[in-house]
Amino acid sequence: MTLHELNTLSKDLLKQELFKCCGSHTWVDKMLAFFPADDMVELINDAEDQWYECSEADWLEAFTHHPKIGDAESLKKKFAATAQWASGEQGAVAGASQQTLEALSKGNEDYEQKFGFIFIVCATGKSAEEMLALLQERLPNTKEDEIKIAMDEQNKITQLRLQKLVE
Repeated sequence: MTLHELNTLSKDLLKQELFKCCGSHTWVDKMLAFFPADDMVELINDAEDQWYECSEADWLEAFTHHPKIGDAESLKKKFAATAQWASGEQGAVAGASQQTLEALSKGNEDYEQKFGFIFIVCATGKSAEEMLALLQERLPNTKEDEIKIAMDEQNKITQLRLQKLVE
């Protein structure tokens, strides 16, 4: 879709498209004020500004709209609307060893138990082993530190998805 096509969508369709980029209803509603958008650079800057003005509850809502790293089943079922993007973002996991997949699964479980939300990482360009190392590196963090890191990772994901939306 082009930027012009995105700009000319009805409000409801625009909301649907933005929701594919970030699963926070508050963020989507805030973004409506920036349409029609003049250019992508400005739109991405506005998206980032609005993301950081959201609350922790909004960030947590967005996190629930991601499959766990390496969870192919949830990609297919629960996240059908963004499965193509997420599978591309997590593409390196497909070729990971069984040992790495099991370690990711265990790490995801430990992470979610500790922090109360899933491990969020901008997976684009990262191998399964790199994501596992990041997960293990972040597990000792405090919840306060980790929410900030996850929020930054979600921002990266949102920016990439906005760019994919307008290609």
